Amino acid sequence: MLIHPQFDPIALQVGPLAIHWYGLMYLVAFVLFVVTGTLRCRQPQYAQLGWQRRDIEDLLFWGVLGVVIGGRIGFCLFYQPSYYLAHPLEIFYVWRGGMSFHGGMLGVIVAMVLFARSRKRPWLQVTDLIAPCVPLGLAAGRLGNFINGELWGRFADPSLPWAMVFPQSGSNLPRHPSQIYQFLMEGLLLFVLLWLYARKPRHTGEVSAAFLVGYGTFRFIAEYFREPDSYLGLLAFSMSMGQWLCLPMILAGAALWGWSRKQALGPERPARRA
Repeated sequence: MLIHPQFDPIALQVGPLAIHWYGLMYLVAFVLFVVTGTLRCRQPQYAQLGWQRRDIEDLLFWGVLGVVIGGRIGFCLFYQPSYYLAHPLEIFYVWRGGMSFHGGMLGVIVAMVLFARSRKRPWLQVTDLIAPCVPLGLAAGRLGNFINGELWGRFADPSLPWAMVFPQSGSNLPRHPSQIYQFLMEGLLLFVLLWLYARKPRHTGEVSAAFLVGYGTFRFIAEYFREPDSYLGLLAFSMSMGQWLCLPMILAGAALWGWSRKQALGPERPARRA
């Protein structure tokens, strides 16, 4: 049975300036987005459309705004709506923590729509471009969660070779290192699958649809090993809030995939009369 190392959350301190590991993981995520986004721009299907590295840098700025604003609003609405309705000013207390991936994703979608309009590009072309670049950033975030010893998993069988005690949880019982599960599934595996799939030209919307279905499915699975939020617990059908939020994500991806295929086939031709 393993024990979480309880890393010092501060990676580097110079005088009064403290750099936290989680902040470094955000920096890693931004760098990986620019690198992979630049590589995407060089692929023939995007190079011929005039995409360049500076577009990726601008997209990063818009995306960060979407993640922060959407993630915070999503957390307040999805996880603790009654509390924040009673204390609306605390919505702006971002330094206290509290972010939602699904809210951040909705925020990014809105940001990409605004970016697409400003550049006069189809917004699904924008989301198709960046979809394979997102999972590595998510992987960096989950690694930051593990370093911080937060978002730990549910109790595990002590015989599980990688079962781990998280002293931060207030219990000495072994748990699933669910942050690592998410790092591997939603991060590395999803990146590899999407990157390989998106290397070839695809119909508009198909890569975005693959991301929605892929992330939603992997996150849904990972939630079975992740400890539910203490103030919510398990909801209907013994499913967590994260799982319930993944269902519309998967359905939206499937619907987008169907729409994309239908658009690619074009309007149906009327049958000839004999």
